[in-house]
Amino acid sequence: MNDQSQSAQPIGEPVDSAPAGRPGPITLTGRFGRLEKLAPKHAADLWDALKGHDRVWTYMPSYGPFPDATTFAQWIAQRAALDDPYSYAIVGPGSRAVGIIALMAIRPEHRVVEVGNVVYAPAIQRTPLATEAQYLLARCVFETLRYRRYEWKCDALNAASRRAALRYGFAFEGIFRQHMIGRGRNRDTAWYAMLDGEWPARKAAFERWLAPENFTADGGQKVSLRAMMDHPQ
Repeated sequence: MNDQSQSAQPIGEPVDSAPAGRPGPITLTGRFGRLEKLAPKHAADLWDALKGHDRVWTYMPSYGPFPDATTFAQWIAQRAALDDPYSYAIVGPGSRAVGIIALMAIRPEHRVVEVGNVVYAPAIQRTPLATEAQYLLARCVFETLRYRRYEWKCDALNAASRRAALRYGFAFEGIFRQHMIGRGRNRDTAWYAMLDGEWPARKAAFERWLAPENFTADGGQKVSLRAMMDHPQ
């Protein structure tokens, strides 16, 4: 129930207004791989994993695909130096970097942050590592950095990203029409979010899905993550 101001107007309930933490160079380790601060050393692995796969860059508003390894390495060095977005490399088997994920639009004073700039090499798309990367970062956002709102935004035409947002437990909040211009084209943006009060149930679903007993001997899933998110235990 909302409180009322001295003039009898409804106002929001009091919240802990201590700022959330800012992302830092931590390593988040799971069963299938890990996240670590993006660095120039990851460029060669990422180029090997991403070169020739131009489709992964289609919905990025201002960068990619890259013409050669040198240009790509320069871009990685530039991204690694930024505080916002704050980028992590997704490191898989053999300690090779196979993707990028970032925290961005970082607003510690409001305890709001966005996950974005997600680039998965085809080799990890639709794999447990891709899902585990999202789980590890969300857990850090809510439990270590203490954010209360975790956002996911994507081009409204990006059907794969919109499906992923729901699969990972984000709630659809609406379409911001003519929100951006990217590469000289209009972008309507679909907004999704997860709140700190929703995280315990989302966390439980992630962990149930990632558990060894949810996979068959050949690596297939027994129960989908979307089903677990929609029907938490």
